[in-house]
Order: sequence, then C-alpha cells, then structure tokens
Amino acid sequence: MIRIREAIVVEGRYDKAALANVADTVIVDTEGFGVFSDREKLALLRRLAQARGLIVLTDSDGGGFLIRNFLKSAIDPALVKHAYIPDVPGKERRKKSPSKQGLLGVEGMPPAVLEDALRRAGATEVGQEQAGPAAAPMTKAELYAMGLAGRPDSARCRARVKKALDLPAGLSANALLDVLNALSSREEVERILSDAGAE
Repeated sequence: MIRIREAIVVEGRYDKAALANVADTVIVDTEGFGVFSDREKLALLRRLAQARGLIVLTDSDGGGFLIRNFLKSAIDPALVKHAYIPDVPGKERRKKSPSKQGLLGVEGMPPAVLEDALRRAGATEVGQEQAGPAAAPMTKAELYAMGLAGRPDSARCRARVKKALDLPAGLSANALLDVLNALSSREEVERILSDAGAE
C-alpha cells in the first residue's frame, strides 16, 4: 500500500473499495453521473484539489471519459492529475454481463495495476522528496513532428503508442497529449515509434 498526498476520485463505491486496498489517502466516489448535479460533492472535490491535489481514476469506457472530462472542466486543471487503467477485456465478478465496451473497470483491476496507474500519474508519496524541475511539456507541434497527429498514418501510430503504454484506446489525440505529458516522456514515445519502425 502506498501513502499519497493527493485525494483520489473514482466513479463508484466498488472502485473506492478496490483503491482502499492500494492507496492510503482520501478516496471520493462520484456516484457515477451523480456528480453532474451534486454541487456539494463538486465543491468538496474542488476543496480537496486546493488542499492536496486530486487524481482522477475512472473506467476506460465512454461513461468514465464523460465523468473525467466533466471534472477536467469543473476543477482547476493545474490541481488535477489523471490516472488511466489499461484496456483489459472482461467483466467484474459481481456483474451479470460485461460493460458495453466489454472492458474491466477500476474495480476489476489487480492492485498492482492500480498502484502502477497512480505512480505513472505522478502521485506524490508521503515523505517523497520533490524531484528537480520538470521537463517542458510536449506540444501539439511535437505530436505532428513524431507522426502522431495530422498525418495519414497518425491514428495507427497513436494506437501503437497507447498500446505500448497500456493506455485506453479511446483517448483522442488531444487527450493523448495530456496523458503523455503526465505519464511518459519524449524519449519513451520516440523509442516506441523507433522500435515500431524497425519491425
């Protein structure tokens, strides 16, 4: 179990239970789409973000991205980090049928995968020293230069990078840029593309 500074936002109580075995921190669930109309919960999330930072960890399906995008627009982005789980086919044991996309959600992920997602999002472990200055974020122009946007083969290149980094397939080019800046580096992306070119 890791102790982290940021609070974590998940979709539901089962996700919260799964995270409670992985991270020692405040975990808040949005009650699915309930957060859209719950002003008090949104106010709480804003306060948590101001006080300690927030990590959003939703499922990799359409509903998860809808909640994530709502929070992205409702809370200062400088206070929010985004953690992503990989696309893993399957269904949770408690459910009779799989999700619409047929993917496991947060509650179905093994603890090691959840811990890795939090670390890759930049979770601040309690007692962890602040690292040196962060590298300048990648830009849209760099995505174009690397072939990840604006070119005939860009969708295939993005799919390759998302697969190599265990990112959800549904990420748009703009969302991918945010995620790469949070979870990866230019060097890692260039290595993935270079390895693919050598195949």
